[in-house]
Amino acid sequence: MITLARWDATDRGLLTLLNAPAMTSYLGGPETEEQLDDRHDRYVRTWSDRPGAMYRIDVDGEPAGAIGFWPVDEEGTPAFETGWSVLPGFQGRGVATAALRLLIAEVRRDGTRLLLTAYPGVDNAPSNALCARAGFEERGTGSEPWRGGILTFRRWVLDMSPLDLTGRTPDVDERFAGDALDAERWWPHYLPHWSSRSRTAARYRVDGGLELRIDADTEPWAPEWDGDVRVSHLQTGQAAAEVGSDAGQHRFREGLVVRESQVERRLWLPRFGVIAARLAAVRHPDAMVAFWPIGFEDSPEESGEICIAEIFGSEVDDTGGWVGVGVKAHHDPRLRDDVERIRIDGDLTTPHEYAVDWSPDRLRFFIDGRWVKTVAQRIDYPVQLMLDLYELPRRDGPRDGGALPHVMRIGRVCTFPDS
Repeated sequence: MITLARWDATDRGLLTLLNAPAMTSYLGGPETEEQLDDRHDRYVRTWSDRPGAMYRIDVDGEPAGAIGFWPVDEEGTPAFETGWSVLPGFQGRGVATAALRLLIAEVRRDGTRLLLTAYPGVDNAPSNALCARAGFEERGTGSEPWRGGILTFRRWVLDMSPLDLTGRTPDVDERFAGDALDAERWWPHYLPHWSSRSRTAARYRVDGGLELRIDADTEPWAPEWDGDVRVSHLQTGQAAAEVGSDAGQHRFREGLVVRESQVERRLWLPRFGVIAARLAAVRHPDAMVAFWPIGFEDSPEESGEICIAEIFGSEVDDTGGWVGVGVKAHHDPRLRDDVERIRIDGDLTTPHEYAVDWSPDRLRFFIDGRWVKTVAQRIDYPVQLMLDLYELPRRDGPRDGGALPHVMRIGRVCTFPDS
């Protein structure tokens, strides 16, 4: 387990290890003992001086490195800068990646500055690659005197500003008015090509909002492929090949075979822009709700998923819960999985806004308008929206019939074209 701990007076020895010549080759070499004493004192004082903080990186309780953030000015804008160092014995194990993710969460919680910057040396390939993976945007290079020489660095900036829809008008703003679904937008079946329309038909009610429901008599949607998983679901597209083929949307496991032919439906297929939904989670250990657009799959590789919200009822508690956001590659070889669980305070069983601002080269994710994650990957094809309520089978016994029906409430789904 990788954790961050407050830097304190006992960490001076770790700083000595991080000052080795091999550890400081990108920074102009080691510092003197006097300089290290001064640096250590500054690290400890961050917890009283604020803003900013310095942390020890621990791996299974063993000190592995250091990471922190401190205030800077980025071209006239107040920002935080971050930097990190990981001992050789822990390198190549994803420690820096995990530590930076935890550090970003601390900066997000701090909330006083909306830019996070990093300035690794231009020849420090691992740190530059880490910035790119973490969603930072490269903004050129710079140089400055450093430890008796000149340090040339790359400028990386992570934009943590809130969602701004000023001057933007939705092209579709679904409020589920009336008493019926709009058939020009919604197909009330969950991947019926792997099962059948009858087994995958959604249980729902439309009445100034949408309720998806799983009842006591809801059958597993595809027991051949997915066991006892039950689903109530809407999607905004449908495509699959002929019966007997393995070609169909969302190939979620190996060995799938199309069991029922389907008419292709191209209903609501956004490409770039803002996609948002206002929905409430279900607090029960068997339940999960999700809002994740998937590639329509005009070709098999166009299958990536934009996970705007994925909330397991087992991870919702009295003070908040965990929300999964990010990108899943599925069968798109150009993508890599990058999903993060974000802790959100408040009652997740009441409606919250979940959104992504999707541009050609990156996706910025928001909860209640506040930035939570950036994924710097390219998804450049239409997606269909997927609204899901799942009941997941228990490992330790039968269904909890007393908790049924499970009900997911959705107040709004909307899209804004790319600005």
